[in-house]
Amino acid sequence: MTHILLTGASRGIGAAISDTLRAEPQVRLAGQATGGDFAADFSDSGAPADLWERALAALDGRIDVLVNNAGVFEASPIEADHDDWVAAWERTMRVNLTASAELCRLAVRHWQTRGSGGRIVNIASRAAYRGDSPAHWHYAASKAGMVGMTKTIARGYAGQGILAFAICPGFTMTGMAEDYLESRGGDRLLADIPLGRVAMPDEVAVMARFCALEAPPSMTGAVLDVNGASYVR
Repeated sequence: MTHILLTGASRGIGAAISDTLRAEPQVRLAGQATGGDFAADFSDSGAPADLWERALAALDGRIDVLVNNAGVFEASPIEADHDDWVAAWERTMRVNLTASAELCRLAVRHWQTRGSGGRIVNIASRAAYRGDSPAHWHYAASKAGMVGMTKTIARGYAGQGILAFAICPGFTMTGMAEDYLESRGGDRLLADIPLGRVAMPDEVAVMARFCALEAPPSMTGAVLDVNGASYVR
């Protein structure tokens, strides 16, 4: 039985990942959502460690896979008041990157203490490589940080059986899709995607499941794109 902690499980990509993993008979899942036993507000600095401990207790003291999906995407134009801009930057970094880093550290230490391997799957973004809008410096920077962290973990702990993967979706059809499409010009956004459509959450979930359960160890450190060829590296 594989024990998995998934953050950001309440909607969009996270909900699709949750559904995909729950369909696996050999998976026990603790999913962070907006309500219920695993609710957590990552803008609170104590939330990641608290979530880890609650999930660990629910999963009989063992977590085998961590999937970091929780994040925020909030505009912060440079014309904003300076203190407001800085506050938005710090909130996005705390939720998107620092909370994920804390959970990664707790996972690595857990596996080191147990003398077992484990897997980390970080849901980053195309923005890590190609950037985002002028109002989303913080979002792009947080996701680039997540990719760098993933590669560092992969290089640092592969010899201990600790594997790390990152998935970089482009625009994905979630509950905020219509607002996002409108803010990016609708048809013009689609024209930038050679596939001709945005990704669906279940497509990202397929990749997350693969990394969590099946990806061969030699893949550790890989960054997988799911963006319809709108950005190729």
